Amino acid sequence: METVAQSDGNGLIATLTGNIRASGRSPGRVLGGFIGAWLAFFSILWLLPIPEGLNPNGMAVLAVVVWASIMWVTEAMPVGITGISVPTLLILTEGIPWVEKKGKLVPPMETVFAGFTKHVVWLCLFAFLVGAIMQLMKLDRRIALGMLDKIKASNVGRVIWGMFGVNVILAFLIPAANARAATLLPVVKGITDLLGDSDAENEAKKAIIIQSLVYGTMICGVFIMTAHLPNLIMVGLFNSNGFEGLGYLDWMLLQFPYLGMFVLTQWWVRYHFKTRSVVIQGGHQAIHEQHMELPPMGRTEWTLIAIFAIVALLFMMGKGSPIYELHKFQLGIIGLVGILLLFIPGLFPFKWNEIQSHTMWGTFLLLGGAITLTAAMTKSGLADWLADGIHGAVVGMPWWGAILALMAGTHLIRIGMLSNVAAVAMLAPVVFAMAPNLGLHPVAFTLLVCDTDTYAYLLPTQITAAVIAYGSGVFSVTDYAKAGWACILIAMAYGLLVMAPWYAFLGLPVWDPAAPWPF
Repeated sequence: METVAQSDGNGLIATLTGNIRASGRSPGRVLGGFIGAWLAFFSILWLLPIPEGLNPNGMAVLAVVVWASIMWVTEAMPVGITGISVPTLLILTEGIPWVEKKGKLVPPMETVFAGFTKHVVWLCLFAFLVGAIMQLMKLDRRIALGMLDKIKASNVGRVIWGMFGVNVILAFLIPAANARAATLLPVVKGITDLLGDSDAENEAKKAIIIQSLVYGTMICGVFIMTAHLPNLIMVGLFNSNGFEGLGYLDWMLLQFPYLGMFVLTQWWVRYHFKTRSVVIQGGHQAIHEQHMELPPMGRTEWTLIAIFAIVALLFMMGKGSPIYELHKFQLGIIGLVGILLLFIPGLFPFKWNEIQSHTMWGTFLLLGGAITLTAAMTKSGLADWLADGIHGAVVGMPWWGAILALMAGTHLIRIGMLSNVAAVAMLAPVVFAMAPNLGLHPVAFTLLVCDTDTYAYLLPTQITAAVIAYGSGVFSVTDYAKAGWACILIAMAYGLLVMAPWYAFLGLPVWDPAAPWPF
């Protein structure tokens, strides 16, 4: 308020820039992004001619896509507000044609807000609420310190592997890699503070922060359906196009080999930062003391774990479960049942305003908007038009060449983008539409290309988890880039050499578009 008062006499621009600066953001980036987004929106909508092969609806959706992309990249508006604005703009521009009801044309409300009614969105909300309650209990810190204490972490390698184990566990409980990175930051920072200030120890700090908060969180996120929002966007896209029935366990089975990629990134990081001989001052004892300072597990903590265990079993025992098919409800319905259980009166000692303040409502709205955007791109023909345009660049290549080219192109595009969610929301429908023209399986092809987007490790500004890690002040942008370029190559090679054969083994050969859907 003080900043606003000081700028009252300096005109509107000074007031706006003062308020933006007071919120901790860059006025140039925010105002430039906001103005640029609307200029691009109206230029595409009103000034540019409609390209051959694209209809007016597709042109309108293109305007919304570009607007949302600029808003998400620059964060000119909160990402959740941009997400909820996507359906609004689709109605106003008639990106999704209005429908006739009782002789009148009315907005297609059911269609444009479908992203907020998909079951995966409610699955995500359950995960957000579990994560919020867990953070209020500080159960996340207990899990991290308990794991490190259990493995007797005393050197840099053991700490990093211990934090990877923590990431795997938290991936089940806390959705979104940025939330896990924020949760683990104080724990990891506390561990790095045990190291001294020698050159070797400073390099070791960089390795611990980057591996634990960035590479570990992102690799584990791809493994668990609810642990990474792009997973839910792709599942929603598959469901909308006839590839239904991909359950919680099915996703884990499809993606679990990605966990092995951490072995390779750890090998590279250990070599690059030369951490082999670096030990933690105080060793395991210092971590053990921090763990012992925590109070014993209480009834509320065990209650939360029990509720999550019950819901997790229901996730795993749904339609087509290889364990036992207990029910046929979608995952989102089970998530809503879980929410009912979480809020039985008296289970937890928290007020609703405490829980809601720790819940990522903006990310919830972002996910709904992103799913709506992918559906609009498909329904309007925009995804097919973009796919046809890119098709010429890769036509005639073998399947692995086409995938490699799109992986590389994805990483080039992602240099200027922060949101992995926004990137996959725009990329997935285009890649999915390209697959038939290239003679490739659309699900396997989309997974291989879009999963590599998760491993955009060149700049910390490409991934929110990396921005959080960068906030530790331990490494520079140059440090991050020097380590990251090799990990990007590892991820691309891993997709082709490990994941593509694994998908084929499970019945999804990327080179065979006619392969029957195995789920």
